[in-house]
Amino acid sequence: MTMKRTVLTFGLISGAVSSSMLLLSLPLIDRIGFDKGMILGYTTIVMSFMLVFFGIRSYREQSADGTLTFNRGFQVGILITLISCACYVATWELVYFKLKPGFTDQYMAYALDQVRQSGASPEAVAATEREIREFKVQYDKLWVNAAYTFMEPFPVGLVVTVISAAVLRRKRADSALPASARAS
Repeated sequence: MTMKRTVLTFGLISGAVSSSMLLLSLPLIDRIGFDKGMILGYTTIVMSFMLVFFGIRSYREQSADGTLTFNRGFQVGILITLISCACYVATWELVYFKLKPGFTDQYMAYALDQVRQSGASPEAVAATEREIREFKVQYDKLWVNAAYTFMEPFPVGLVVTVISAAVLRRKRADSALPASARAS
Protein backbone atom coordinates (compact mmCIF):
# COMPACT_ATOMS: atom_id res chain seq x y z
CA MET A 1 0.00 0.00 0.00
CA THR A 2 1.51 3.32 -1.02
CA MET A 3 1.65 6.32 1.27
CA LYS A 4 -1.05 8.09 -0.75
CA ARG A 5 -3.40 5.13 -0.57
CA THR A 6 -2.73 4.59 3.15
CA VAL A 7 -3.36 8.24 3.93
CA LEU A 8 -6.56 8.38 1.88
CA THR A 9 -7.92 5.12 3.24
CA PHE A 10 -7.29 5.84 6.92
CA GLY A 11 -8.07 9.56 6.61
CA LEU A 12 -11.44 8.91 5.03
CA ILE A 13 -12.31 6.19 7.53
CA SER A 14 -11.34 8.50 10.41
CA GLY A 15 -13.36 11.31 8.84
CA ALA A 16 -16.34 9.00 8.39
CA VAL A 17 -16.19 8.00 12.06
CA SER A 18 -16.01 11.59 13.34
CA SER A 19 -18.65 12.81 10.88
CA SER A 20 -21.02 9.94 11.64
CA MET A 21 -20.68 10.44 15.36
CA LEU A 22 -21.29 14.17 14.95
CA LEU A 23 -24.50 13.46 13.04
CA LEU A 24 -25.62 10.72 15.44
CA SER A 25 -24.97 12.79 18.56
CA LEU A 26 -26.70 15.92 17.28
CA PRO A 27 -30.21 14.82 18.28
CA LEU A 28 -28.91 14.03 21.77
CA ILE A 29 -27.74 17.57 22.55
CA ASP A 30 -31.23 18.67 23.55
CA ARG A 31 -31.49 15.76 25.98
CA ILE A 32 -27.97 15.58 27.44
CA GLY A 33 -27.04 19.26 27.36
CA PHE A 34 -24.06 21.11 25.96
CA ASP A 35 -21.60 20.05 28.70
CA LYS A 36 -22.14 16.34 28.17
CA GLY A 37 -22.42 16.94 24.44
CA MET A 38 -18.94 18.44 24.44
CA ILE A 39 -17.55 15.44 26.34
CA LEU A 40 -19.25 13.08 23.89
CA GLY A 41 -17.94 15.09 20.94
CA TYR A 42 -14.31 15.09 22.03
CA THR A 43 -14.50 11.42 22.97
CA THR A 44 -15.61 10.56 19.44
CA ILE A 45 -12.90 12.80 17.99
CA VAL A 46 -10.26 10.95 20.02
CA MET A 47 -11.73 7.62 18.91
CA SER A 48 -11.66 8.66 15.26
CA PHE A 49 -8.01 9.68 15.56
CA MET A 50 -7.06 6.19 16.71
CA LEU A 51 -7.04 5.50 12.98
CA VAL A 52 -3.96 7.74 12.74
CA PHE A 53 -2.05 5.18 14.81
CA PHE A 54 -3.34 2.28 12.73
CA GLY A 55 -2.64 4.14 9.49
CA ILE A 56 0.97 4.85 10.45
CA ARG A 57 1.43 1.25 11.56
CA SER A 58 -0.11 -0.02 8.33
CA TYR A 59 2.21 2.17 6.28
CA ARG A 60 5.23 0.95 8.26
CA GLU A 61 4.33 -2.71 7.86
CA GLN A 62 3.10 -2.71 4.26
CA SER A 63 5.03 0.03 2.49
CA ALA A 64 8.19 0.65 4.47
CA ASP A 65 9.38 -2.93 5.02
CA GLY A 66 8.84 -2.66 8.76
CA THR A 67 10.95 0.47 9.17
CA LEU A 68 9.79 3.97 9.85
CA THR A 69 11.44 7.25 10.76
CA PHE A 70 9.69 9.70 13.02
CA ASN A 71 9.48 12.20 10.14
CA ARG A 72 7.82 9.75 7.75
CA GLY A 73 5.44 8.57 10.47
CA PHE A 74 4.59 12.19 11.22
CA GLN A 75 3.94 12.88 7.52
CA VAL A 76 1.57 9.94 7.23
CA GLY A 77 -0.20 10.80 10.47
CA ILE A 78 -0.63 14.50 9.81
CA LEU A 79 -2.04 13.83 6.35
CA ILE A 80 -4.55 11.37 7.83
CA THR A 81 -5.41 14.02 10.43
CA LEU A 82 -5.92 16.71 7.79
CA ILE A 83 -8.26 14.52 5.74
CA SER A 84 -10.22 13.55 8.84
CA CYS A 85 -10.49 17.19 9.92
CA ALA A 86 -11.68 18.20 6.45
CA CYS A 87 -14.47 15.60 6.66
CA TYR A 88 -15.43 16.84 10.12
CA VAL A 89 -15.50 20.46 8.96
CA ALA A 90 -17.60 19.63 5.90
CA THR A 91 -20.08 17.76 8.08
CA TRP A 92 -20.31 20.59 10.60
CA GLU A 93 -20.85 23.15 7.83
CA LEU A 94 -23.77 21.07 6.58
CA VAL A 95 -25.17 20.76 10.09
CA TYR A 96 -24.68 24.40 11.03
CA PHE A 97 -25.96 26.04 7.88
CA LYS A 98 -28.60 23.51 6.74
CA LEU A 99 -29.64 20.92 9.33
CA LYS A 100 -29.57 22.90 12.57
CA PRO A 101 -29.38 26.61 11.72
CA GLY A 102 -30.49 27.74 15.22
CA PHE A 103 -27.60 26.02 16.98
CA THR A 104 -25.73 29.21 17.90
CA ASP A 105 -28.87 30.77 19.35
CA GLN A 106 -29.38 27.67 21.52
CA TYR A 107 -25.77 27.73 22.63
CA MET A 108 -25.94 31.47 23.31
CA ALA A 109 -28.96 30.97 25.59
CA TYR A 110 -27.11 28.16 27.38
CA ALA A 111 -23.94 30.25 27.85
CA LEU A 112 -25.89 33.22 29.17
CA ASP A 113 -27.77 30.96 31.56
CA GLN A 114 -24.44 29.60 32.83
CA VAL A 115 -23.18 33.15 33.45
CA ARG A 116 -26.39 34.08 35.27
CA GLN A 117 -26.26 30.92 37.41
CA SER A 118 -22.68 31.71 38.40
CA GLY A 119 -23.97 34.81 40.16
CA ALA A 120 -22.41 37.28 37.75
CA SER A 121 -23.50 40.88 37.87
CA PRO A 122 -26.01 42.19 35.31
CA GLU A 123 -23.11 44.10 33.70
CA ALA A 124 -21.11 40.88 33.31
CA VAL A 125 -24.13 39.12 31.81
CA ALA A 126 -24.63 42.01 29.38
CA ALA A 127 -20.92 41.97 28.45
CA THR A 128 -21.06 38.23 27.84
CA GLU A 129 -24.15 38.64 25.69
CA ARG A 130 -22.41 41.33 23.59
CA GLU A 131 -19.35 39.08 23.13
CA ILE A 132 -21.50 36.15 22.07
CA ARG A 133 -23.49 38.25 19.61
CA GLU A 134 -20.26 39.64 18.09
CA PHE A 135 -18.87 36.12 17.86
CA LYS A 136 -22.07 34.88 16.16
CA VAL A 137 -21.76 37.58 13.47
CA GLN A 138 -18.28 36.26 12.66
CA TYR A 139 -19.18 32.58 13.11
CA ASP A 140 -21.99 32.89 10.58
CA LYS A 141 -19.36 33.52 7.89
CA LEU A 142 -18.52 30.26 6.14
CA TRP A 143 -14.71 30.52 6.24
CA VAL A 144 -14.58 31.76 9.83
CA ASN A 145 -16.90 28.95 10.86
CA ALA A 146 -14.73 26.43 8.99
CA ALA A 147 -11.55 27.73 10.64
CA TYR A 148 -13.03 27.50 14.14
CA THR A 149 -14.44 24.08 13.41
CA PHE A 150 -11.08 22.85 12.08
CA MET A 151 -9.46 23.91 15.34
CA GLU A 152 -11.70 21.57 17.35
CA PRO A 153 -10.29 18.23 16.18
CA PHE A 154 -6.91 19.29 14.79
CA PRO A 155 -4.99 19.66 18.09
CA VAL A 156 -6.18 16.19 19.13
CA GLY A 157 -5.05 14.74 15.79
CA LEU A 158 -1.70 16.52 16.07
CA VAL A 159 -1.04 15.04 19.52
CA VAL A 160 -2.08 11.56 18.37
CA THR A 161 0.16 11.95 15.30
CA VAL A 162 3.23 12.92 17.33
CA ILE A 163 2.74 10.14 19.86
CA SER A 164 2.02 7.54 17.16
CA ALA A 165 5.01 8.55 15.04
CA ALA A 166 7.27 8.35 18.10
CA VAL A 167 5.92 4.99 19.29
CA LEU A 168 5.89 3.37 15.83
CA ARG A 169 9.29 4.52 14.56
CA ARG A 170 11.58 1.60 13.87
CA LYS A 171 15.03 1.36 12.35
CA ARG A 172 16.17 -1.45 10.11
CA ALA A 173 16.89 -4.60 12.05
CA ASP A 174 20.42 -4.93 10.64
CA SER A 175 21.36 -1.34 11.61
CA ALA A 176 21.05 -2.31 15.29
CA LEU A 177 23.84 -4.83 14.90
CA PRO A 178 27.52 -3.82 15.35
CA ALA A 179 29.38 -3.15 12.10
CA SER A 180 31.49 -6.34 12.54
CA ALA A 181 28.35 -8.49 12.77
CA ARG A 182 26.82 -6.90 9.66
CA ALA A 183 29.94 -7.56 7.58
CA SER A 184 29.77 -11.30 8.07
